[in-house]
Amino acid sequence: MPDQLSPDHLLPNPLPSSSPNSSPNPAPAARTYGIAIVANDRISDWLLPFLESYRATNAATPLYLIPYDDNLDLTRRAADVYGVHLATEDSRELDALASRLYPLFPGHRRRLRKFLSLALPLDEVLYVDVDTILFRDMREVFGKLEPGKVDFIMASTSDEYVYNKKRDKYDFLRDVRLFNDGFFLTSNKILSLQHFYDVIEEDEKIFHAVRKHGMLFAQPLTNFVTHRRGLQIASLTECVAGASDESFYKATNVRFDADGGPLDWAGNRIFFAHWAGAVSLPSRRVFDKAWHDYARQASARMKI
Repeated sequence: MPDQLSPDHLLPNPLPSSSPNSSPNPAPAARTYGIAIVANDRISDWLLPFLESYRATNAATPLYLIPYDDNLDLTRRAADVYGVHLATEDSRELDALASRLYPLFPGHRRRLRKFLSLALPLDEVLYVDVDTILFRDMREVFGKLEPGKVDFIMASTSDEYVYNKKRDKYDFLRDVRLFNDGFFLTSNKILSLQHFYDVIEEDEKIFHAVRKHGMLFAQPLTNFVTHRRGLQIASLTECVAGASDESFYKATNVRFDADGGPLDWAGNRIFFAHWAGAVSLPSRRVFDKAWHDYARQASARMKI
């Protein structure tokens, strides 16, 4: 799969220092960008439409699939069919953290494996939950990070599903931006796995005191670590001209442009649809036809 993702990728690779043609000022190394998801066979009904939408809109950007567990027979075959990189990064330390934070929920704590996206060999990574379909080329989103100004890009806020009222006791949690972590872009030079380990080592008691309960696992932690580190959080619509902050599968007042891409009520471009919190597969809402079209195409491609 090509790694040409932005104008930076058109720069030549520096020649080895031993080459007689090497320059005293070699061109900088190309920056690497990629998309990451977490999946297994159990959620193949979501994975396959996502992969088909990725193929249609974002095939120029490498996609990394992080295994949720070892239930991967169909998932491995899909990765081969769609040219997806199956991530092999070691999850043991992250799994240990998940076990420490959520000892009573062994069936759900692997949701923290999304943070392995921060261990991938990429300068910038866009993590996306797999209960999503992509509508537009995400290369527009990369290259927008500015350390200290834009450290972390999210798509939608989530005021109800991050903290409880005890957050008001802590200065670093007042007036912060709460976000849905089903879509985020950052760099492991800004936010690394080690930062998660360090923050919990120092502030685990505070985390447990302020986190919202109710089958929430990764999202309170993503928010807590970014807030504790004082990262500058920006929205997709603030970073990409004409981008909408709409992505919810229950969106209303959506229309479509001449190319079939969805637009929000103000005419801004919707980049993806996320079935966050959905308890059943798509049926009759505004984005559901596109999801079913991709599902049929994926089934044919996989010959299921």
